[in-house]
Formats: sequence, structure tokens, C-alpha cells
Amino acid sequence: AANMIAFFFVLVFFVGASVGSFLNVCIARWPAEQSVVRPRSRCPRCGAGIAWFDNVPVVSWFVLRAKCRNCGLPISSQYPIVEAVVGLTWVAAVFWFGPGSIALRVAVFATILLGIAITDAKHYLIPDGFTVTGLLLGGAACLVGAYLGVQDPFASPVDAMFGACVGAGAITIIGWLGEVALKKEAMGFGDTTLMAMVGVALGPGRALLTIFVGALFAAAAFLLVVYPVGLVRARARGERFEVPLVPFGVFLAPAAMFTLLFGSSLIGWYIDRVIG
Repeated sequence: AANMIAFFFVLVFFVGASVGSFLNVCIARWPAEQSVVRPRSRCPRCGAGIAWFDNVPVVSWFVLRAKCRNCGLPISSQYPIVEAVVGLTWVAAVFWFGPGSIALRVAVFATILLGIAITDAKHYLIPDGFTVTGLLLGGAACLVGAYLGVQDPFASPVDAMFGACVGAGAITIIGWLGEVALKKEAMGFGDTTLMAMVGVALGPGRALLTIFVGALFAAAAFLLVVYPVGLVRARARGERFEVPLVPFGVFLAPAAMFTLLFGSSLIGWYIDRVIG
């Protein structure tokens, strides 16, 4: 029995890692407005097609020693890292929620959020491919979940509808206020569609909590990493430190995952201990 369970989780890992391999394609192509279907996988350096045996998630990168078989140029470590992280995420989802539709929804939601965080960090851009796909899949999964009677920790259809409106509306208002205060664009439209997607999954209350948690994550990153590192570099160059542009999607994505898993408990604790 133990061997069967181990084999099952290894299988889940490689299914997740395969999804992670496709996620790498989306991360590379969607910001450039390229198709993720055609052409097939190719070397980002020389453009040569990648054979199936050189495209095995995680494994091929090590077998090829992180180099393209055709041109010999290095292959970024992002590829196996994303594949491994997504594979482990799928294993964690199944371990936490058990095999079933909820684990699948959690795994897919987390995978899309990871893609959003990476593309926003690299390109200051959240492609519609991620958010619109997540919005449509989330809406469809919500209706199927309601029909099957299996929904928790995701929002009910009514809450999902209001959540999309509240999430998108709240982040848009915050962006507008930031633009007024800073005299420049403070929030992109990608953040709006991201919060619509998050609202469908979490409902209105947890969508608002996601924005708050994302702001806390951003503040912590700025105070602990961005400011001290930037200040040291500026002083080393004899320059004045300027506050850099921070892609908020990088923090909203993990905040959404945190809120999906712990948001209801956090809200309940707040109501009992603070309000009650």
C-alpha cells in the first residue's frame, strides 16, 4: 500500500511538472503576444525545435547539463525550477485536500498565480492569457462545484459573481487614488483582471483581504529587501536612492493563495477577537 501511495504522488508530481513545462511556454510567449500552441517547443536562443526526449520536465535539463543540444548555449534554470515548483504544488494540493476536484482546482489556481507573479516580476506585465483563462476556468469550476455540492474553500456562484466585481472594483479605485497621489500610473489593467479572477475564486470578503495581505507582503519586501539593498547600491555609486516601480501582481498572487487557504480562518479570528 505504501508503494502504491508513493507511486501515486510521483505520478501527481510529473503531471504537475508537465503543466509547469507548459507554464514556462506561457511565461515566455504571452508577454511577447505569441501563440502558446504553435510553433512547438524550441530553444529560446537558436530557435531549434526540442525533441520530446529533451523535453521531459526537470529531468531533461539535468541530462543536457543545462545546455541546448543543438547550439550548446545555456538553458535558464527557470525552466526546471518552475516545473519542480508546480509539480510540488500539485502534490501539496492532493496531500492537503485529498484526490478530487478541489485539489485540482487549488493546483490549477496556484499554477496560474505563479505564472502571473513571474511575468509581472520579469516584464511588469500581467498577460490576459493568465487572468482571462483563470477567470473562465474559475467560473466554470464554480458552477460544476455547486452542481456536485463540493465547493469549499472556493466561493459559491453568487459570492463568485460579487467577488469578481468587488475585487476588480477595489483594485481599480486603489489604482486611481495612487495615480492621483503619485501623479503617474500606479496600477495596470492586468491587476484589475487579476483581482476579478481572484474574486471569482474567493468571493468579495476574501478578495478585499487579498489586497490587504498583498499590501503587507509588498511593504515587508520593500522594508526588508528593496530599500536596504537599493540604498546600499545607490550610496556605492554616489547616487540618490529613488523608490523603484514595484509590480503589485508579484505580491497579489501569493496573497491570493494565502487567502484561499487561510482567509476564512483569519476573518473568523478577527471577528471573534477584535469585533466580538
